[in-house]
Amino acid sequence: MGKIFYVMGKSSSGKDTIYKQLRERDKALRTVVPYTTRPIREGETEGVEYFFVDIDKLARMREGRQIIEERSYNTKCGVWTYFTADDGQIDLEKYDYLMIGTLVSYSALKEYFGAEKIVPVYIQVEDGERLLRAVAREQKEAAPKYAELCRRFLADEKDFSEEQLQRAGVEVRFENEDLEKCLEEIERFIEENK
Repeated sequence: MGKIFYVMGKSSSGKDTIYKQLRERDKALRTVVPYTTRPIREGETEGVEYFFVDIDKLARMREGRQIIEERSYNTKCGVWTYFTADDGQIDLEKYDYLMIGTLVSYSALKEYFGAEKIVPVYIQVEDGERLLRAVAREQKEAAPKYAELCRRFLADEKDFSEEQLQRAGVEVRFENEDLEKCLEEIERFIEENK
């Protein structure tokens, strides 16, 4: 019986880097590509980080009852929706999976598949360091969106509050101060929980 190992953390905690490294290191873990209506960022690839869709495609998937979980954010750049679809990517009878997302999406997937099928992998970094990383990343964009960076940073305080983490049953935390050490700890954790 397979499990979903679900990587999450506040913005600029390094979760995307950790997720990509785990994918490279453990080829047995399958991945699930989520969907979004937000514009593709520089360096992203269609079908790798996300399936980038328009609101018409989202509406058709809703009508087809393919949506497992969905979140919309009223950003400084407009409304962006992120979602996971029941589109044939997940077969827990055969495989283990590695996914990445938010605490809200984790909770929705936990409800959809059952608590015994989904394992949280929560990444954390000290807030000052996260802010420095976020600014450095945004400076690399052709058109930096600093207002959106600030909105996300502040929203994370509420979305990943200690109360929310406890409510979702997230107990194990991984400090991402030293990337290699963090990855090794997560790899051991995944092997122990397969």
